[in-house]
Amino acid sequence: MIEVGSQNSHSFHLAGIVPVAGQKLDFNFPWHDCLQPIGKNYLAVERAVLECAYAGCETIWVVCHNDMQPLIKHRLGEYVLDPVFLQRTRFSAEGEQHEIPIYYVPIHPKDRDKRDCLGWSVLYGALTSYWLSKTISKWIVPDRFYAAFPHGVYNPELIQPFRKNISSKSPFYISWNGKSMKDNEYLGFTFDGEDFKKCRKFLRKESTGEFIGYDADRIPIEERWSARFFELDKIFKHVNIEEANVLEVPWYYNISTWDGLCAFLGSKDRKKLDKPYDIGYHKLNSIGTDNEEK
Repeated sequence: MIEVGSQNSHSFHLAGIVPVAGQKLDFNFPWHDCLQPIGKNYLAVERAVLECAYAGCETIWVVCHNDMQPLIKHRLGEYVLDPVFLQRTRFSAEGEQHEIPIYYVPIHPKDRDKRDCLGWSVLYGALTSYWLSKTISKWIVPDRFYAAFPHGVYNPELIQPFRKNISSKSPFYISWNGKSMKDNEYLGFTFDGEDFKKCRKFLRKESTGEFIGYDADRIPIEERWSARFFELDKIFKHVNIEEANVLEVPWYYNISTWDGLCAFLGSKDRKKLDKPYDIGYHKLNSIGTDNEEK
């Protein structure tokens, strides 16, 4: 069970969650839907990872199936540079770079094709982040989680001034025209352990399985494992956003459909979204091996 992280420690661990595993969209391309281009040398999943970096996440967890992980990892690498430290490096001769590690989380086999909607990917990524961090040390247990979606497009650089608000006990979410993830829009937000418990409990209660009870007949095939099709507004309805810090973005596009992607690519806002900096392919140094570049 996820508990609140070490709030008494000197640091605040914000874990970024990028959900990729979910029901297939209507693009029908040979590559995964999160790899749709949204600009020159700029993919949808890269924008989501950069959003986590601008938000101040210490770790980023990409939730994807094993069969799609190699290509995504080949594009994203094993870490991304913190844009704040990168800006200091550009203006300082002795600037330093801060590496934010990227971890790839496969959906558990018992959940695949049963409850692996996009919302469940967020919850499972948070659960994995919590348990792996707790196994290493109680001091690095995440205090809050930040969810960033490849299926929504807005300027991630707008989030940087809110880093202090995001890495706090108070809720934070992004809004557009008064809408948020509770309106089934792919806009970033934070949640904690208590929110996780409420959302998971609701999902388990409302979703169907293969049987109704232990001694009942099987549920019709089309009605089994209904959680696969749960939308964001249904899963995250219990996330606490009272007294939250809110960032109202000037423009936003839902690119979970072909029409939505075309609307963004043909808009004037497309010219406002260039890749902030080249993520590149960065590989972490193996344990016990020298880094020749340093």
